[in-house]
Amino acid sequence: MVKIEQKLDLVCIGRSSVDLYGEQVGGRLEDMVSFAKYVGGSPTNISIGSSRLGLKTALITKVGDEHMGRFIIEQLEREKVDISQVKIDPERLTALVLLGIRNQHQFPLIFFRENCADMAITPEDISRDFIASSKATLVTGTHFSKTNVSEASFLAMKYAKDAGRRVVFDIDYRPNLWTLGSHNDGENRFEESDFVTNHIRKILPFCDLVIGTEEEWKMAGGSLDTLQAIENARRIFDGIIVCKRGALGCTIFDDTVGNWENGITISGKEIEVFNVLGAGDGFMSGFLYGWLNNEKLEKCGEYANACGALTVSRHGCAPAYPSEYELKFFINTGSPEFSLRHDIKLEQIHRSTTRRKTYPKLYTFAFDHRKQFEQFRSHDNPSKTISGFKLLALEAVIKMSKMYNSLGIIVDNQYGQEALFKAADHNLWVGRPIEKSGIFPLQLDCDCDLSSFLREWPETQTIKLLAPMRTDDPQDIFNMQRDKVLEVAAACRNTGHEFLLEIINSRNDQQPCPKQIIQIMTQFYEMKVYPDWWKLEPIDDSYFWKSCGDLIRTNDPFSHGIVILGREAPVDILAKTFQSANEEPLVKGFAVGRSIFADIARLWFKGEVSDEKAASMMANGLANLIIAWEKAREK
Repeated sequence: MVKIEQKLDLVCIGRSSVDLYGEQVGGRLEDMVSFAKYVGGSPTNISIGSSRLGLKTALITKVGDEHMGRFIIEQLEREKVDISQVKIDPERLTALVLLGIRNQHQFPLIFFRENCADMAITPEDISRDFIASSKATLVTGTHFSKTNVSEASFLAMKYAKDAGRRVVFDIDYRPNLWTLGSHNDGENRFEESDFVTNHIRKILPFCDLVIGTEEEWKMAGGSLDTLQAIENARRIFDGIIVCKRGALGCTIFDDTVGNWENGITISGKEIEVFNVLGAGDGFMSGFLYGWLNNEKLEKCGEYANACGALTVSRHGCAPAYPSEYELKFFINTGSPEFSLRHDIKLEQIHRSTTRRKTYPKLYTFAFDHRKQFEQFRSHDNPSKTISGFKLLALEAVIKMSKMYNSLGIIVDNQYGQEALFKAADHNLWVGRPIEKSGIFPLQLDCDCDLSSFLREWPETQTIKLLAPMRTDDPQDIFNMQRDKVLEVAAACRNTGHEFLLEIINSRNDQQPCPKQIIQIMTQFYEMKVYPDWWKLEPIDDSYFWKSCGDLIRTNDPFSHGIVILGREAPVDILAKTFQSANEEPLVKGFAVGRSIFADIARLWFKGEVSDEKAASMMANGLANLIIAWEKAREK
């Protein structure tokens, strides 16, 4: 027999769905008016949760050939989960779940799983070599409820044992998915069934690790007494038993059972339970992180409890799971907050270490200007619209994106709405301003609740705020602008949008003061404002850029970093700034506007250059900046 190399840590098999999570907490599902969309399904959640902790994971499942199926695949790719065994089923739809949070114990949910794609897995979908390439294979209870998926899961376990690999079983007992109860009983977690108990008993002999709640162990062991049920299960297999006990933590049995004291009990953390859904999958991810890295069972339990605690404190399942850095930080540091989701530092670590995308560099064309374009526009030529010019600017970026990666735009909704819509079809970083154009002191482009306003914006768009700030401004003006920044930062935390903060320190005849910029950045960090991006003026001072980098690394080590703005400076001047910043790795690129488009716009609005010529000239201007940047970064 050919020995198969272990390339993976974990292969998960089974459910993959889209969760539509009610955003109103404390009410009936009937009364929900808005829903957040997440990836769901226990094996899918575990594959993501384990990947975030650094394990190399893969998923075997099926999704529909439609928008929801593509959503799952794209999310898995972002989370670095191997999707080579995720198949697209053209005959069935992706599974769907509607759910809500009523209180700490009630979570109404409806499974839409009639003839769904993930329940169409067959033994033919299981590759012996792929299973053998992983340290462990995880199967879940729901996928034993139907004949075809049960056969597929049994075959995967057999392949794993034949190859000398480990098998993990998440009991994952949902009575109504075993046709025990009605569609209305989705939140019910326990219903006695000799049929299910007997089925689980056939699974246990294959297993090296089995994890379940007290209710799930009662089902597995066929007794309403939890300890007796676990004892009954022990007679069938000699693997590790983990019993999740809610606020009490967990108890691990690696030998005889007898009583709770014979197990290893790791106490839980006293925190607010906001949402219990998905906590078990987070728990499993944490335990596997330790177990597959050959750590002691006590440590595995500690990881598991911590992951569970972080999960129950947040909205949603997969999005709530911690990164490896976040997990270690929480274990070592804890939190002063009983409600963990209100710990700004911890939430920032979560956001910044689980981002959908990272950027080693970013070349951005900023044409979100409004006042400036109004000055360029000629009323003698009404066919030349600001919106039309911004579409040409986008065309220039799209053209350059065929030659360069990591391109972006910053464009407004007032005149650039068409460009924003069109940009969604391309792989571009998109920033969008939230401030009113050309107004001092700073005013926001919104008179309503900011979080509600931002929820209408695609989550993939980065919120850009231009703050004209000097430390020698009158104190009332400085404080007012500071408070606007705090408001936007809080709204971004609420909505999940990334936040770019642009500090304009120069004004009229005043040049930017590097010392002031550092002071302003420091103040914001002290107030727990953590911009995902900083956008700073071009300053030909290498010490300044190093100081900015050091400040960011100290306060927010996973920040995207800095982009340099243009201030209508010519390419040769910007090239000097690029050169002075070339030793600071957190300076990732530029976000330049008028330096590229100002002269071209004046000509275009006068009718002196064609659309094609204008787009070409802007593409060349962007290319020249990219060349200057890359030349400055040459070692």
